[in-house]
Formats: sequence, structure tokens, C-alpha cells
Amino acid sequence: MTKQKNEELKKVRKEKNEELKKVRKELKQIITDKDKMLKKVMKEKKEELEKVINDNDKMLEEERCEFEHTYELQEAHSELIRGFRDLSGEGSVIGVKRMGEVDEKPFLKVCEQRFNGENVGLQHAMLCSEWQKNINDSAWYPFKLVVTGEKIKEVVDDEDEKLKKMSEEWGEDVKNAVTTALEELNDFNPSGRYSVPALWNFEHGRKATLSEGIAHMTQQIKNLKRQRT
Repeated sequence: MTKQKNEELKKVRKEKNEELKKVRKELKQIITDKDKMLKKVMKEKKEELEKVINDNDKMLEEERCEFEHTYELQEAHSELIRGFRDLSGEGSVIGVKRMGEVDEKPFLKVCEQRFNGENVGLQHAMLCSEWQKNINDSAWYPFKLVVTGEKIKEVVDDEDEKLKKMSEEWGEDVKNAVTTALEELNDFNPSGRYSVPALWNFEHGRKATLSEGIAHMTQQIKNLKRQRT
């Protein structure tokens, strides 16, 4: 009986050992599979991180190049403005225009219609000075927002009381001159209310491109050389 029990016990132990081996084998396989999966995930994440770093480095380099290019263009634009101040004269197609500076011609015209003699020049100077001061005054904000399509744009508000009063008193042409100066300031110097120089195409009434400025400057220099020979 004891012998039989021992045999049964051995058999049970053997079965349990086999089960334990099987469990250990399965556990080892699970750990191996998880390790492989973890390594795969880590490799993928590393590749993703390297790609993000490379893309970021590339973007920073592009931004740096763009900044340098923009800076160089601004420097070239400023240099052309300085050059045109010395070379361009009356009637030049390309030249320097002070954006935000009121056009005095409509003021002179209305003063010539209303005043005589020395009063024309005096009233003209006073009127231009007064409205240039108003234009440069940051406390006066005659603008409104309008929606065009998906864009929001800031434009001069024709219903502004000061503009309406000025139009009634001095006429639409004078009001338009002030409106144009305000629009120029808003476009070319939105952070400040003072006039700034810009390279201007007087023939087409718009800002001149850098290539137009260079071409015109080159022609001006050639003309000067011919005059000296």
C-alpha cells in the first residue's frame, strides 16, 4: 500500500513538474515577446523622435535663412531709399514717398479758391500742419473693422465725426487726402503714427518692387555718367 502511494505521489509530482515547466516556458515566451515588442516600440519612438528633431532643425534653418533673406531685402530697400533721395528728382517714375504724409495739393487748391494774396500760403500752411498733426495723433482713431470673405480688414471710418466735419468744411478732395494718409500709416507703420519713407512707383501709384528700384537706380547712374562725359 505504501509502495503504491509512493508511485502515485511520484506520478503527481512528475505531472506537476511538467505543468511547471510548461508554465515557465510560456512565461519565458511571453517575456521574450514583450521584450521584442518593447524594443520594437522603443525603436519606432526613437525614429519618430529623430524625425521630429530633424524636421525641427530643418525648420529652424529655413526660418533662419528666411530671416536673413528678409533682413537683406530690408537693408537693400533702405539703401535704395537713401540713394533715391540723392538721385531722383521731379517727375521720376521711381522715387521716395513718405507714407502717411498728407498730400498738400488739395489743400492748396481749396485755399486758392477761398483766400487771396498772402493769405493763400498762410492758410494753406496752417491747414496742412493742423491735419498732419491730427493724422499723427494716436489718440484719434478713425478706423473700423470690415469683413471681406474670410478676412478682417481695418479701414478708415467715413462716419468718423472729425472726418465728416472736415469734409463739410473743406470739401471731399481734402478729406480724401487725409484718408489716404491715414490708410498709408495703417499699412506701412501700424505700430506708430508717424510717416515713414517707402520706395514708390509714381507712374502706377503703388509701392515699387526691389527690382524696379534697382533697374531705375542703374539707369539714373548711367544717365549721370553720360552727362559728365
